[in-house]
Amino acid sequence: MLYTIIILAIIVCFLLVVIILIQNPKGGGLSSGFAGSNNVMGVQRTGDFLEKGTWVLAVTLMVLALMANVVVPRGGVVNQEKNEIQKQINQPAVPVSAPSNLPIPTDTTKK
Repeated sequence: MLYTIIILAIIVCFLLVVIILIQNPKGGGLSSGFAGSNNVMGVQRTGDFLEKGTWVLAVTLMVLALMANVVVPRGGVVNQEKNEIQKQINQPAVPVSAPSNLPIPTDTTKK
């Protein structure tokens, strides 16, 4: 699911870049090809379509980002490892007794 959201977000980003680059901030862009016939060819509609497309793609990208935040796992494996380490730390130490069949060393330094 996460990979699907990431792929969709990349596609939306690419389309958003393309639509933004088609537009010209001074009223040109794609609509500049229809400059001689403003009312006949519907230049205003081209601008409206690009503007609405930009808004739709921007909102879609925000929704995909929020969905990715919800879907991403919250470190489940890391939390399990931390819990195991904490259990080992809290486990009481088992005393180890020395074997009883070893001879006791004598002090040979005394004269």
